[in-house]
Amino acid sequence: MNDDPQHGVPTGSFPEVVPVLTDGPVRLRAMSEEDLPALVEQSNDPDTVEWTSVPQPYDLGSAREFLAAHASGWSDPDGTLHWAIELLPRDGAPGYPFAGIIDLRPRAKGEAWQTGFVLHPAARGRGAMSGALRLAARWAFDHGAPSLYWWAARGNFASWRVAHACGFTHHGTLPSRVHHRDLGSSDAWVASLLPDQAMMPRRAWVEPTLIEAEGLRLRPIRDDDRAVAEPHDHPAHHMPAHGIPSPQTFQDWLLRRREGMSLGRSVNWCIADATSDDPLGEVLVFVRDGSLVEGGTAELGYALRPSARGRGVAGRAARLATEHALRPVAEGGLGLRRLVAETAADNEASNAVLAGVGFTVWGRESAADAPGGSARPALHWERLAAQ
Repeated sequence: MNDDPQHGVPTGSFPEVVPVLTDGPVRLRAMSEEDLPALVEQSNDPDTVEWTSVPQPYDLGSAREFLAAHASGWSDPDGTLHWAIELLPRDGAPGYPFAGIIDLRPRAKGEAWQTGFVLHPAARGRGAMSGALRLAARWAFDHGAPSLYWWAARGNFASWRVAHACGFTHHGTLPSRVHHRDLGSSDAWVASLLPDQAMMPRRAWVEPTLIEAEGLRLRPIRDDDRAVAEPHDHPAHHMPAHGIPSPQTFQDWLLRRREGMSLGRSVNWCIADATSDDPLGEVLVFVRDGSLVEGGTAELGYALRPSARGRGVAGRAARLATEHALRPVAEGGLGLRRLVAETAADNEASNAVLAGVGFTVWGRESAADAPGGSARPALHWERLAAQ
């Protein structure tokens, strides 16, 4: 087995040309005929169908075509290099002879490589894919990759969790960048990893802590919480430009909330009635740039559906979120040093909420930017953690 002079990848006959890579319970190897029934199962899994471009319908004939492409990829200087993922038994957990596929797409010398992967549904939840990605990334860097890029359709949190766990840096969203089975194209997230970077999460993925008190339940926002998108009658300058969902924008609003938490920028709760679990609104702690960090500063926000007003819900929710945000990490909080908030000067209801939970005004603006391009007086508030 020799190395290709352009890419630095092995050359030789299949399957011997495919290097076997192992780390703990994860093993990368060449595919074989024995893997094809499991490949068919994987390719017909609903999540695989939704988030990949795998052909449909997919049968054993399709799987044999893929096996042939897998073999030829290792002999083509411009080919895609695939591995089968094998999950070995460990600590009483069963193994899976075929747990999925990972690939590398080498480019000309000096150009970024790319990676893609898909996991068999039976092997999910075991860390198999993050283990496979670390193995493939190390091999890529050992064979000349200057960087490794990951792409996925916006909203594919399962794939982003793998890249996030392996230390990839999220660079944002590109419009109409990847194929989408139903839409033709989809916006895409993009992230990268460099050879000298640790293959560990670069920022925390924030999960909302369940908080129950004062007749309220602060919990993660769910797909069925559409009631928070109840049409509202707030004056436009009282609300952030993209903070209040409508029935038409609820799905994108929810996606942006979850995206922010995956990047460590915010923690978002649904305000729910503790008895009925009826969604009443949202409360959040967030930063506009960077990520939430212990000892740092973040902003408090909240909004109620109109039918939930008049019961003190906003004040109670703001108090619970504030106390959690300023509580030390050792005591289960976020460990922030300072919370801030901004309100329209004439938003008496919101101003009363902040004053009621211990915020004080530290600044005033006579012509702050407001939604719709207007300029309005605004107040700036803060509350510090107990010393």
